[in-house]
Amino acid sequence: MRVLLVEDDPLLGEGVSHTLSREGMSSEWLKEGGNVVASLKHSSFDVLVLDLGLPDMDGIEVLNALRRQGHTLPVLILTARDDISDRVRGLDSGADDYLVKPFDIAELVARLRALVRRHAGQVSGSLQIGPLSIDQAGRSVTLSGTEVPLGRREFDLLEFMLLHPNRVFSRDQLVEQLYGWDGDVESNVIEVHVHHLRRKFGAGVVKTIRGVGYRLGELS
Repeated sequence: MRVLLVEDDPLLGEGVSHTLSREGMSSEWLKEGGNVVASLKHSSFDVLVLDLGLPDMDGIEVLNALRRQGHTLPVLILTARDDISDRVRGLDSGADDYLVKPFDIAELVARLRALVRRHAGQVSGSLQIGPLSIDQAGRSVTLSGTEVPLGRREFDLLEFMLLHPNRVFSRDQLVEQLYGWDGDVESNVIEVHVHHLRRKFGAGVVKTIRGVGYRLGELS
């Protein structure tokens, strides 16, 4: 899961970014709302966490601009504004959820997972493909009821593909999803992860689309 975090408080932004990383989510952290549209043009994200009291523009203006341009990205507003009128305004402007500061970080993570699941058409905390099941909160995978140990990036890749079962992703898109803008990634890292997943779940779990990239396959 890849998160775009827009928060001008340095301590809070750093803390949320660190927690997201610990929970297996990659993130990009912006401190101003004016950079959001540009980031979405150049990178893909699963969910946006948006503060309202930004230094350059109000978060509601950012949200309105995104929705006018047709962005359907799930948005969670994270703000100190706790009046009912502020919540109503945020939700009516196109936000999918609203969390008031101070907040519990575990609740934020759970809400983000729920938003991404709903956006992908999933309703429970587990993702399923045939006999394979992923517990997102517990970061565990079972095959026909038996747990299969995965490395962090293997889990992230499999979870991402289950959340987007009908899409084909290029190698660069998958690298960005798993590693963000880390420049120290080996050129064959996605091929290595795909190889490990196929070894553990069978060759059909990830399908290669020649000349394009990868998509979720099938398990019998």
